[in-house]
Amino acid sequence: MGDYIFYFLAFLSIISALMVVFSKNPMYSVLYLVLCFFSIAGHYILLSAEFLAFVHIIVYAGAIMVLFLFVLMLLNLNSKTESFKTPLWKFAAICSGSALMLVILASFKETQNFITPGSPPATTIGTVKNLGTILFNEYILPFEISSVLFISAMVGAVILAKKELD
Repeated sequence: MGDYIFYFLAFLSIISALMVVFSKNPMYSVLYLVLCFFSIAGHYILLSAEFLAFVHIIVYAGAIMVLFLFVLMLLNLNSKTESFKTPLWKFAAICSGSALMLVILASFKETQNFITPGSPPATTIGTVKNLGTILFNEYILPFEISSVLFISAMVGAVILAKKELD
């Protein structure tokens, strides 16, 4: 039964992620992204990481989606005000997307099987104590860098939305 739930959640994650990219309306993209976040939280529950699943729902489906909706309403995107993008911009977007894909593929190459015979049982992997110990000891720098990234994204959205004073 667990395999069927996994395959259903995986199918739902992939379809909703594709709909985020291919949807014409930005509001529909945000709603598909929320659906994708909930299906990923389902994967966390299947991995016995309930705390991580609930934090994922609260942080991403709650706070980040509210931020995205706020930015969409603030920018008031529509086809009349959208500027024409030259082929140079499209080429730059393809190059940066390809570079991101290469980085992701390279990170998959470096992964290894973390479950070894001496590993703790799977019931202690998603606990708050172990998660906090690993997050604030081994991954403190990426954690702080991501917070700076979120702040700079908010400042960038406000700068983009600010109307020029004449």
